[in-house]
Amino acid sequence: MNRISLASGVMPDTPAPDVVRAAAAGGFDMVGLWVEPGEWTAADTRETRSALASSGLPVLDVEVIWLRPDRSLDDHRIVLDVGAELAAANALCVSSLTDPGETAAQLRALCEHAEGTGMRVALEFGIFTEVRTGADALSIIDAVDHPLAALLIDPIHVDRSDTPIELIRSLDPHLVPYAQFCDARAARPPAGDFDAIIVDAIDLREQCGAGALPLRDLHAALPPDIPLSIELRSRQLRETYPDLHERARAVAAATRQWLERNEQQQGSKAK
Repeated sequence: MNRISLASGVMPDTPAPDVVRAAAAGGFDMVGLWVEPGEWTAADTRETRSALASSGLPVLDVEVIWLRPDRSLDDHRIVLDVGAELAAANALCVSSLTDPGETAAQLRALCEHAEGTGMRVALEFGIFTEVRTGADALSIIDAVDHPLAALLIDPIHVDRSDTPIELIRSLDPHLVPYAQFCDARAARPPAGDFDAIIVDAIDLREQCGAGALPLRDLHAALPPDIPLSIELRSRQLRETYPDLHERARAVAAATRQWLERNEQQQGSKAK
């Protein structure tokens, strides 16, 4: 069964050490951390490393490197440097640059900066960015032509962008070191309504199996046994479980129950 990681988005605006402690209390195998370049300090690194050492959890990813006209590569390198200090396996990247060539150039520069750290730089696609579909992301990664460039798949963005699952099934497994996972309702936000798209992504996600996404088909299309970052941004979840440890336990339990059911159903089909 896939190892699961608590994504930082499950606990927005929560200090990284507290996210680590919640992930450990919830029984997660790994953790993801939010690194804000203008706010992260050496003390944050020390405290987070201490929490990681106490928990024994590895860092699956750090986020977010958001390529934008008002952000410099130096800002983005800070995220990579913090990730390297925390021994993160991946750094999550999205792009709001309108020129795909500029996105590719900056992504390549980040991959070069990550050389020797053991970290991949994973480009996420979604209709809230300028890299809207899986095909768009693959085109940019092909242009980057660097072994550390990776593709990040999130079920809600696969669905909302109409990225075909067949495309994911056809991927070179090396391109997908991990994936995000969650469920969501069937109703999609209006294509031109950016605010509604953001609300859909940060407030309306659902526990695995509670929504309408084709999670079973998507899971089967992913490379087997990769870690899953449970990116369950949900206002209802936050309101139902204000205690961070209880929230983490609820997310981990629901995710593992879904994975177990899915594994059993796949096993029955194979007989």
